[in-house]
Parts: sequence; structure tokens; C-alpha cells
Amino acid sequence: MKQPMWCHFAGFAILFASITPVMGLDYPVKPIRLVVGFPPGGGADVAARLVAEGLRETWRQTVVVDNRAGAGGNLATEIVAKSTADGYTLLMTSPGPVAINPSLMKLPYNPRKDLAPITLVAFGPNVLVVHPSSPATSLKELIALARGSSNRLNFGSSGLGTTPHLSAELLKIMAKIDMVHVPYKGAGPAAIDLVAGRLDLMIVSAPTVLNLVRAQRLKALAVTSLARLSVLSDVPTFNEAGLPGYEAGVWWGLLAPAGTPAALINKLHQAAATVLQTADTRSRISAGGAEVVGNTPKAFREFIQKETTKWAAVIKAAGIKAD
Repeated sequence: MKQPMWCHFAGFAILFASITPVMGLDYPVKPIRLVVGFPPGGGADVAARLVAEGLRETWRQTVVVDNRAGAGGNLATEIVAKSTADGYTLLMTSPGPVAINPSLMKLPYNPRKDLAPITLVAFGPNVLVVHPSSPATSLKELIALARGSSNRLNFGSSGLGTTPHLSAELLKIMAKIDMVHVPYKGAGPAAIDLVAGRLDLMIVSAPTVLNLVRAQRLKALAVTSLARLSVLSDVPTFNEAGLPGYEAGVWWGLLAPAGTPAALINKLHQAAATVLQTADTRSRISAGGAEVVGNTPKAFREFIQKETTKWAAVIKAAGIKAD
């Protein structure tokens, strides 16, 4: 029997109502959870809180920052990777869980398959620092010192497989020098030992040592970005200092579970990018030794792949194994 016309309209209305939330037309209609894989106060947490604050103001909706520290950020990443792809559970990450750890260990998630990039929030270069008493006053002199010393130089890091550790391994590879790695449980303890003269050098995030450099308790020789850092404008880049092609650093990015509809990804990107372009957000990130990015989902995906490939090669060449 032929159905009456109103049945067709009713069916269409039900279908439209069911796809409306999926397509993000009414998003967000409830609180958003922004998961961070590290304790409060770190770079990822600061980036998350700045973005969350901006999204709250933009959408007049609650955005809760949920710190789930553990396993080098892997715990939080797994939570988001296995969450419903509806835009209400997001991840703020640093390189480790998505671009480094896949080459170091077996993970309960696949970053490429289980996560959808939204935007690269900010990039923060590391800084090569030595004790003030070091005879090296430049990167070239440090490389010459490493090649000519009968005792190998030692360098500290915030832990095996971290960006400071891998940044130093990249230096070793590109400069063709050998140095001894001394891993610590965090950058703070390593910096203390460097100030005390128990280490020869570190490549570490700018915020960790910025005040020590300004107080002349450490000497900065080069920054790992392609452009000079505004808060250390007198310190050359590795490229300027004689090691062309060198680039490394820590970054923070916003991701969602894979399968999140493109409409939601685009809406999240547009909102986050708008937040990142405000003068207040830019100045607060810059004050911490980083620079705002806010690129497209496609560009962020390509950036993650480039980082993954680069660090996988460094890990293989250096023979790094997870504990």
C-alpha cells in the first residue's frame, strides 16, 4: 500500500534530527573534556588551559581540562583514542605519545589510525646550554671540544626518548660527535646538576632554563628552531651557528578521536585558531618561550608524520631502546 505523504516527511524529519548532532550543527550542547597526559603546570597543560579558556568564551560552554598523567602521556592518549568520536572528548598532546613513542614501544593505540588532528597549537624550541665555566662559547667550539676531548662530554635530559634527549642525539648524528647521555626524571633535576657543574651540557626547553640564562648561571649557545627565539633574541639558531638543517623542539597539539565528522573537526579548528590569534593568547605563549601556530588539520597531520619519520630515524641510528 502506498504510504501517505506525511509519512515521508516524518521519516525525513527523524533522519535529519539523527544526523544533526553528528554533523555538528548544534555543537556544542554539553561540556567538552580536554584530556592532558601530563601534570598541571607543564607546557601541554598550559596550552590546554589557554585553549579551554578561549573555547569557553567563544561557545559559552563548559570546557574541562582533565589531567591524566601517566606512561609519558600514553594513558591520556589511549583514553581519547578509544572515546566516542563526537567532539566532546579531545586531547592536548606533546610529541611523545604521537610522534616518538610509536618508535620506542608497543602502544595500545595507533596515532595515525585512532586520532584526528585538529591544529598544532604552539611550537617551542629547545636551547643548548652549558655551564658558564665551559670553554665553549659557541656551537662550533662545543663541537670541536667534543671531538678533541679525551673524555667524552656528558649531557643531561628529562628522560629517555624525550625531545631534549632526542634533540641531543640529533646533534650527535649531524655533527658526528659522541657524548654520554645521563637521563633524569624531569628537566628540573638535570638543570640543577648542570648549574652545579656535574653535567657538561643540556638541550632543554626554553622555559626550563630561561631565568638561569638571564641570571648568567647557564650559558646559551644556540636554539633549535629555524628562527631566533624572541625571549633569547641574541642567541643564534643551530643553522646560524654552523649546523645547517638542524631543527627540533617541543610542540603541543589538539586532536580528537578518529572518526570525528569533518564538520566538527573544521568547527573545532576554526574556533581554536581564532583563540590562538588573540593578542592575549599569543603574548602568554610567547612569554613561555614558544610561538603560536594554529595550522589546518591537514597541515597538522603532515607535521605529525614528518616528526614521526624524523624521530624514528634518530631512534634507530642512536640505538635507543625503551626501558
